[in-house]
Amino acid sequence: MSQTESLDQAPVFQLKGSMLAITVLELAKNNLEALDRQLAAKVAQAPNFFSNTPLVLALDKMPAGEGAIDLPGLMRVCRQHGLRTLAIRASRIEDIAAAIAIDLPVLPPSGARERPIEPVEAQVKKKPEKPPEPVIKPTKIITTPVRGGQTVYAEGGDLVVMAAVSPGAELMADGNIHVYGPMRGRALAGHKGNTKARIFCQQLSAELVSIAGKYNVSEDLRRDPLWGAGVQISLSSDMLNITRL
Repeated sequence: MSQTESLDQAPVFQLKGSMLAITVLELAKNNLEALDRQLAAKVAQAPNFFSNTPLVLALDKMPAGEGAIDLPGLMRVCRQHGLRTLAIRASRIEDIAAAIAIDLPVLPPSGARERPIEPVEAQVKKKPEKPPEPVIKPTKIITTPVRGGQTVYAEGGDLVVMAAVSPGAELMADGNIHVYGPMRGRALAGHKGNTKARIFCQQLSAELVSIAGKYNVSEDLRRDPLWGAGVQISLSSDMLNITRL
């Protein structure tokens, strides 16, 4: 890798916003060529942002090992990219002397924390992240009778049974349960807390029905006038409602 490529990959500056709405260019390395290339890349992102932008050159964060800065040359590079230097912020004697020599105001080193900023145009171009789409599993369809002792679970979706459900059988679904035959076993819809889930069956003769943990057993269901009929069961105010299909 060449020295130029290495310098291009390592940022030599950060643009930061101050409380006075003046842009601060905080120099991290004394390398005007790399600065010129990286500023050109910023201008390509958002040309309007770098149009006569007032600037403070912050030299007080330069590493101790960096040599003396060509301050007039640094100002020329900034001016070529639309940044107008108003003052410098410095702590090294040679930087302060260079500023005085060209009658450029010198500000004391700052202990405040500026926040890195991006051009407005660049912010607009960033597309908002799409929220992850919910994982919806296909409806589970059972076409054969469900025998006593069997458990059928539709994880993440609805369960449809096209045949009879025997006593002792158990149907479970995170969504709705549909039974197109006599329902004599147990049906638990909304297994993971979905209170909007429902149970539909053509013949209610169940041992237990439950939605999101709220349940009725056969002793309660037998007293309902819709026992043995086609019904839908929903949850409202923590109570199961049974209505005719």
